[in-house]
Amino acid sequence: MNVTDPAEVDPSAVIGAGALIADLVRVREYARIGPGSILGRGAYVGPGVVVGRNCIVQEYAVVYEPALLEDGVFVGAAAVFTNDPHPRAINADGSARPVSERSTLGVTVRTGASVGAHAVCLAPLTIGRWAMVAAGAIVTANVPDFALMVGVPAERVGWVGRSGATLEHVGDGVWVCPVTGERYRQHDGQLTLE
Repeated sequence: MNVTDPAEVDPSAVIGAGALIADLVRVREYARIGPGSILGRGAYVGPGVVVGRNCIVQEYAVVYEPALLEDGVFVGAAAVFTNDPHPRAINADGSARPVSERSTLGVTVRTGASVGAHAVCLAPLTIGRWAMVAAGAIVTANVPDFALMVGVPAERVGWVGRSGATLEHVGDGVWVCPVTGERYRQHDGQLTLE
């Protein structure tokens, strides 16, 4: 583990071998950072958040609890994973709303998925395996595996392969990666690797 000062890592957090944590990062209590993962300058990882192996969380990204990032997830600079579907600082009578009254829900990002810079993911939702969310997108619903999502709100505009390249449609629900030659099949709005 390589932690740069003045990063703030809670003593109860678990940091895997070979993880790199840049300056101004905050890793809260009971968070788990997987081996080989990289947290860029100023990133925030909330209490109990799980970041898998070989993930990259770029500069100033905010990952609120109870998020789960599986192995190989990429989170672009200043992306935000929210956790409160009904945020309020005060109650209707003007009194402060206690933190204990918040209902927190998480964002789950499956293996190999990428979330672009400044994207916002509104919990609760799941981003599927190897999916790609474009920079600046606002994700408000679950994302299928291999989906290419863009816009506000984010919509699927295509499919991407495990290489990250946009897949080419070759007919009969079959898609091919121009980089690897891998073949995928589309059925009922889902894509699977053949």
